[in-house]
Amino acid sequence: MAAAESRLSSSRVRPAASVAAIILCAALWLLAAHLLWRSSVPSGLRVPHVDETQFFARTFVRRSSSYARFLEVERLLAMVTLLVVLALYARHGQRLMRESAAGRVGTGMMLGMLGFALVWLAELPFDLVGVWWERRHHVSHQGYVAALIESFIGLGGTFLFVSLALAVAMGVAGLTRRWWWALASPVFVGLALLSTFAGPYLVPNTHPLRDPAVLADARALARAEGEPRTPVQVQEVARSTTAPNAEAVGLGPTRRVILWDTLLDGRFSRREIRVVTAHELGHLAHHHPLKRVGWLALFLIPAAALVALATRRRGGLARAEAVPVALFVFIALELVTLPLWNAVSRREESEADWSALRATRDPSAARAAFERLATTSLSDPDPPTWAYVLDADHPTIVQRIAMVEAWRRGASKATAGGAR
Repeated sequence: MAAAESRLSSSRVRPAASVAAIILCAALWLLAAHLLWRSSVPSGLRVPHVDETQFFARTFVRRSSSYARFLEVERLLAMVTLLVVLALYARHGQRLMRESAAGRVGTGMMLGMLGFALVWLAELPFDLVGVWWERRHHVSHQGYVAALIESFIGLGGTFLFVSLALAVAMGVAGLTRRWWWALASPVFVGLALLSTFAGPYLVPNTHPLRDPAVLADARALARAEGEPRTPVQVQEVARSTTAPNAEAVGLGPTRRVILWDTLLDGRFSRREIRVVTAHELGHLAHHHPLKRVGWLALFLIPAAALVALATRRRGGLARAEAVPVALFVFIALELVTLPLWNAVSRREESEADWSALRATRDPSAARAAFERLATTSLSDPDPPTWAYVLDADHPTIVQRIAMVEAWRRGASKATAGGAR
């Protein structure tokens, strides 16, 4: 009787302990998300309403809107195609393992690479149509063969990453079965850190910034933003695109700012280049590359748990036949959470804009830079809400100009207050 009561008591304790553990993990997840979400942009910042026709001709607004809608609809169709292909592969892909004699992990890696090869083939027509559309609007002059080769080289990198991830996940799953995701997730985060650290060495066609005036501005801005040792490099992309851009990459000693040579071809003034450079230095000053890894960790842990749950019917990820299901679930989760990733990215871009305004104290140049970024890239200044949520990883041009106006008003009030 006592033994029966003891078993009954322990059976009641286990669910309660599981619920308590889940609540604790959820609380820690929310706390980490709150810390990563924090921004130096004032929370009470009043941003004025800005009409796109104040800054752009109506003909440009119509042309940029038409250009952007085509690409956005095409990307939406590509996502649907991706899900359909992966769903079919999840259902039938296990049949291909009959031809493999590579062992459990080797067969799983083969199925993973084959799945992404099918994805590549399904998305390739959309990529080539995108190249055609950009060439038609003179945003890109990349050749179709060059685009195909570049895409194929990217597929090789994807194969390497997928093989490594599956080797880790399946190896751990073979030892722990149900709880492999809890042990494998930190390994994936470590690989993401390594990728972010080594990323600058993988950017092709770069060289040090040689323009003495722009270099002097960059060094002064780096000191102002607390990044005095951050080098600024130039990437040669003019052979494939006319669009200007820049990026902040790396961690610790590998941190650097990379300006595209299309930004330095004479279309942007020296003051406008200063704003773009300050923006990228702002990313580094606020540790955005490291924060991205933090957000990735918050995504990977629940995503890996859901993959583990979804693959149980096929024996878990320890078995090769579960790999097609795992790929489908993981990619589906990526697409479902894409609006959240975009929201995180937009918040970081806004913080970098604010940081650039504080460093340059040149709102006129900032506004001119945003206008020129739109006109040279044929960016829609104010896209519809659905496109903004699903596709925009930057604030709209209208939103960025509105922040400039908000900063200008705040600076004017501060000056007036000081004068009194």
